[in-house]
Amino acid sequence: MLIQINTDDNVGQSDTLTKRIEATVGDILGRFADHVTRVEIHLSDENSDKKAGNSDMRCLLEARLAGRQPVAVTDEAATVEQAVDGAVRKMRRSLDSTLGRLQKR
Repeated sequence: MLIQINTDDNVGQSDTLTKRIEATVGDILGRFADHVTRVEIHLSDENSDKKAGNSDMRCLLEARLAGRQPVAVTDEAATVEQAVDGAVRKMRRSLDSTLGRLQKR
């Protein structure tokens, strides 16, 4: 499972942040590695022009499933880490549902 991280100009990307995101994605979505070919993470600061706000960091997470349409979820939070954690947990529920339905067939 390939993990690709994209940020806008207002979100700083460091090696520490990248490793933390990869670890979170690997821990929570690792069991879907046989079905997911790539996970794309898009991080953005939604109200960077205002420089304040409670939920201004946004994480769009897209999982590419082998032979299926991609699944996408978003989450907004006060920090990048919280937004990533929320989006990864939403993706886990979505993949549980999507792949669970396929296995029942």
